[in-house]
Amino acid sequence: MSRTRTALLAAMALVAGATGTAIAAVPGAVGAAAAVPCTVDYKVQNDWGSGFTASVTITNNSAAKSSWSLKWSYAGNQKVTNGWNAKVSQSGANVTAANESYNGTLATGGSATFGFQGTYSGSNAVPATFTLDGVTCNVDSGGPTDPPPDPTGRVNNPYDGAKVYVNPEWSANAAAEPGGSRIANQPTGVWLDRIAAIEGANGKMGLRDHLDEALTQKGSGELVVQLVIYNLPGRDCAALASNGELGPTEIDKYKTQYIDPIKAILADEKYAGLRIVTTVEIDSLPNLVTNVSPRPTVTPNCDVMKANGNYVKGVGYALNKLGDVPNVYNYVDAGHHGWLGWDDNFGASADMFKQAATAEGATVADVHGFIANTANYSALKEDHFSISDSVAGKSVRESKWVSWNRYVDELSYAQALREKLVSIGFDSGIGMLIDTSRNGWGGANRPTGPGATTSVDTYVDGGRYDRRFNTGNWCNQAGAGLGERPQASPEPGIDAYVWMKPPGESDGASEAIENDEGKGFDRMCDPTYTGNPRNDNNMSGALGDAPISGHWFSAQFQELMKNAYPPLS
Repeated sequence: MSRTRTALLAAMALVAGATGTAIAAVPGAVGAAAAVPCTVDYKVQNDWGSGFTASVTITNNSAAKSSWSLKWSYAGNQKVTNGWNAKVSQSGANVTAANESYNGTLATGGSATFGFQGTYSGSNAVPATFTLDGVTCNVDSGGPTDPPPDPTGRVNNPYDGAKVYVNPEWSANAAAEPGGSRIANQPTGVWLDRIAAIEGANGKMGLRDHLDEALTQKGSGELVVQLVIYNLPGRDCAALASNGELGPTEIDKYKTQYIDPIKAILADEKYAGLRIVTTVEIDSLPNLVTNVSPRPTVTPNCDVMKANGNYVKGVGYALNKLGDVPNVYNYVDAGHHGWLGWDDNFGASADMFKQAATAEGATVADVHGFIANTANYSALKEDHFSISDSVAGKSVRESKWVSWNRYVDELSYAQALREKLVSIGFDSGIGMLIDTSRNGWGGANRPTGPGATTSVDTYVDGGRYDRRFNTGNWCNQAGAGLGERPQASPEPGIDAYVWMKPPGESDGASEAIENDEGKGFDRMCDPTYTGNPRNDNNMSGALGDAPISGHWFSAQFQELMKNAYPPLS
């Protein structure tokens, strides 16, 4: 699978400007270096109505520089009060940011980031034009822009210009709930979480049934079908609720009885007109970084899976085989910011993803992108605090909630991870998906502004949307709500917001329940559980009376609708 993406410069700048961000090209976009002399990513990170902080990243796509000066003008009355990592000055509406002695060198393709704080009244519009050493950034300089088309016929972003498949089984469950008809037409992922799911089990639709229905929904337009590939040997080694049917050593069975039959169906010429998005093996590879020896969060099962290599082999095999099908778009699971956002997890996880993407005959070209927050609850964007804020002499990173993480939400994490993955060899056109099915955190308790500045903890806790006890809590979270509705290209580098986890389907049973699906009982799904090192020994925050994972949980569905943000009408 190969991947390219054209930078739609002016359009992206205009769209992003309406959301507090100005960015002209996806960082590292194919063809951008030759056509765009420089790009500027201007982000308002925190805005409290009379003041704001901003982060600015400049990327030099021209000849190397030993010093630099970036200039822009404000349309409003914004005033810069102080800056960091650059010498920022202002005359009237005109602002100049010059390098410090330690960051003046900008290689071709190199970047520098600086920040500043400012005041304003009225509007706080993003500047429309930036110049780096007198050259206008974010504008095509006349060089080659459009990369060659993908020889497989794949498009840059499968979600652009396409409808997305509505699973009739989930839709029926949603519509049967009081008020559920408001969202019953939303697209959700189809989970292939055991071998029997391929053909259909217990009266449920199989893979071919879903694809045939997708052809009906497609009509004459384009349509995306979202599949979750989820059946690795020793699956989800750190969470009993989502254990699977295959034992730790059954890699051959995974290949021949699971991946191969799926590939054979997807390769049927009958389905060649569908855009098939695969989410490849959630909750697997990150466990090999965070939950193995000598980490304090080690679990013996994860040590076993790291030692036998079957997670890496399985993901590599799936990417290789599914990537052979020209209309399949593979997105690898990338955890979430509350799992991998720390310094000792972030880079190591990116390296682990690359190891898997180059195993069992796969290459990085078999990866169309990555997905963050699958089946999780992390807020899309925390508006009332940022990682660069300081309160009462302490950084936000020192708060109990952030706990030295580098990221506070999924959007910043996904965009940063994308850049990291490109830097270690993944295609510069990869896109990210973010699962927003259950991260809305609306309702009456949704904060409307920053917390009190008494301490860094009151500031963060009073302002955060995510109301969990800890970001390590993952099972049937009380207070959660539906998040942003599925949509294509919502932010730079993000292919789509998706509902990959179907809202209303349980994460795991709140007590032990016998079943024939290989799913165990995990105390993180027990509302009385007081925690473990993976959630800093906090309460689980789980709802009671939950069925086993994947089964319909009416009480949770009702709570998700009640706490939806944006609210349901």
